[in-house]
Amino acid sequence: MTALAHSTLDTVTARGPISEAVLGRLRGHADTAPADAARAALPAVVDAIRDDDVQLALFLLYASSYGSLPGLDPELEWDAELIAARRILEESFEAALRAQVPQPESPEPTVDAVGRALFSLAAADTGPSLSRYVAKKATREQIPEMFIQRSIYTLREADPHSWAIPRLHGRAKAALVEIQADEYGGGRPDRVHAAIFARAMRGMGLDDTYGAYVDDVPAITFASHNLMSMFGLNRRLVGAIVGHLAAYEMTSSIPCRLYADGLRRLGYPEAVTDYFDEHVEADAVHEQIAGRDLAGALAEDHPELLDDIMFGASACLTVDGWMGGHVLDAWQRGESSLRTGALA
Repeated sequence: MTALAHSTLDTVTARGPISEAVLGRLRGHADTAPADAARAALPAVVDAIRDDDVQLALFLLYASSYGSLPGLDPELEWDAELIAARRILEESFEAALRAQVPQPESPEPTVDAVGRALFSLAAADTGPSLSRYVAKKATREQIPEMFIQRSIYTLREADPHSWAIPRLHGRAKAALVEIQADEYGGGRPDRVHAAIFARAMRGMGLDDTYGAYVDDVPAITFASHNLMSMFGLNRRLVGAIVGHLAAYEMTSSIPCRLYADGLRRLGYPEAVTDYFDEHVEADAVHEQIAGRDLAGALAEDHPELLDDIMFGASACLTVDGWMGGHVLDAWQRGESSLRTGALA
C-alpha cells in the first residue's frame, strides 16, 4: 500500500482545459484565462455534476477560499478571473443539480412542520447502503478507499456549513453555532472531528494531509464537497446550506454505528473507530437541533427560504447517495472506486 501520497498545488493533475486554466492561474502562469476556458468548454459538458474537469476546477476554486491546499497564494482568493470562472461553473453546476435533484414538497413554514418534513425526507432515503456493506462485507483492502473518498470533506468537516454563521440571525444562528461548537471539539483541539478523522487515517497508514488524494477521487466525490461549498459561500443559498446540514445530521448516527461495527469486525483499533463512535451519539443530538431549532426556525422566520431548505436537504441525500453508490457499485464489481492506483 502507498501510505504517503503527499500533495501540494504543484502536484495536482488537471483533468481538462478548465482545471488546467484554473491551476495555471493559481500557480501564477496561466496561458488561458479560466473564465474563457470555462465558457469554451462548458457547451460540450454532458453533466456538470459528474464531469471531472468541472468538478476539479470548482474544488480548486473553493480551496482558494478555504486555504486548504499547500501552495495557494492568499492574494488570489479574490482574483477577478478566478471569481468569474467560479461563477460560470457554479451556474452550470447548480443548473444540473436543479434538473436532477428532486424538489420535495414544502410543508407549512413552522418549526414542527419543517422538522417533521425533513425527518420524513431522510427516512425515505432507502437506496443502497455503503455503511451496511462495510458493516457486513467490506474487506481490509476496500476500507482504505472509503477513508480516501471521505477525506475530501471529512478532513475539513464542518467548515462548509460554518460559512452560514454570519448569514443567520437569532435562534437559527444560535442553533448552528451549538452544532458547530461540537464539530470543532467544544474547545478541545484533540476532539475536533476533522482531527479525529485525521488520526484514523494515520492509524490506517494513510496520508492525512488535506488534498493528498486529490488525483485519485472521482468527480462525484468532489461534487459532494463542492455542493456544500457552493451553498455555503453564496448568501442567496443560505436556505440550501441549512437544509443540507439538517439532512446530513439526520443520516449520520446510524451509518456511523455501522461503519464502526464493520471496522471492529475487521480488527481495526480504537484509534480508527473513534471517529465513527464519536458521531453515533453526537449526531443523534445534532439531528434534532438541525431539523427543528435550525431549519425549522429559519423557515418560520424567513418563509421565503423554505423551498431552498428542502432543496438543500434533498441535494444532500441525493448527491451523497450517488457518491456512495459509485463506491458500492465498484466494490461489488470487484474493482477500485478510485480513479488511479492510490493503493497500488
